[in-house]
Amino acid sequence: MKQPQRVLNIFLAVVVSCFSQCALGQTSKPNIVVLATGGTIAGAAATGAQASYTSGKVTIDAMLDAVPGIRDLATLKGEQIANVGSQDMSFEIMLKLAKRINELLATNDVDGVVVTHGTDTLEESAFFLNLTVKSDKPVVMVGSMRPSTAISADGPLNLYDAVAVAGDPNAKGRGVLVVMNDWIQGAHSLTKTSTTAVQTFMSPLRGLVGISSYGKNDFYNNPSWKHTTSSEFDISDVTQLPRVDIIFADEDMSPDLIDCSVRNGAKGIVIAGVGNGNMNKASVDAAARAVKQGVVVVRSSRVPTGTVGRNVEVKDDELGFVASDELNPQKSRILLSLALLKSHTPEQIQQMFATY
Repeated sequence: MKQPQRVLNIFLAVVVSCFSQCALGQTSKPNIVVLATGGTIAGAAATGAQASYTSGKVTIDAMLDAVPGIRDLATLKGEQIANVGSQDMSFEIMLKLAKRINELLATNDVDGVVVTHGTDTLEESAFFLNLTVKSDKPVVMVGSMRPSTAISADGPLNLYDAVAVAGDPNAKGRGVLVVMNDWIQGAHSLTKTSTTAVQTFMSPLRGLVGISSYGKNDFYNNPSWKHTTSSEFDISDVTQLPRVDIIFADEDMSPDLIDCSVRNGAKGIVIAGVGNGNMNKASVDAAARAVKQGVVVVRSSRVPTGTVGRNVEVKDDELGFVASDELNPQKSRILLSLALLKSHTPEQIQQMFATY
């Protein structure tokens, strides 16, 4: 073979190899569906330097198109589930979201799901999905503290990292995750800690699940609480959840608030108690009356960190109360709402609070 022909053959072989590798890389990208619900990440303001804005103004397709390189991470498809500020998130939307996620992840065509969501109630929706999604495939929630039009908007990079985590095989089996500001956090433990700061979400008791930096992920914690495929809660046929109210405890609180909740049809009450889930004597008596009427009463705490222990200062066994363990009032409400679909026994519900 002449030397020029040999060189040409080698060149063609290299080109074919490169095209084959590129094609393989394209087909091996994970398939991720991004479900949008609105929130600040989809918000817009008149200028880039103002605090006020309107949530849920930007569609998911526009959001994805605004993030450079995000389609290099995965084959993406966007769906608009809702477009509301998360203060208007409802159980109706949450049920719709959970059912759609279960439907998507049951197929071989979807490797993971990202959910865009406002930050005000993100921890509640994340915990709800943590208990109702029936797959070990990654489900990643993401939001932002600044609207899309703001100077230094945090949404685009958060969304980029969320897609990277959702497409990472190492994210499987860790339950629902929340990705914001380089941090990967678990649905059970994270909570919003600042009204305006960009780094608002913390997991003060259990710490981070990992970090994601420009699409590069490092996992070093696996949440141990029961979730997703190990959860007993099935919402496939559920259209409505029982009413559960949260009542904030303070000095000289009125027991009338508990009585009013019962009269208006609450099936469960969560007390955002002082200290270790405490309330004054009059309110303890009112809560005990509620239990005798079939209402489940959970003692949580308004204190940001720590656990609410059983039979510490309140005689839970005698009064029929449930102690929330690590769950704050808003997450206690989520778990109790689901628990009431299955059981009204305080002993069984107490076990749920110990394991979820």
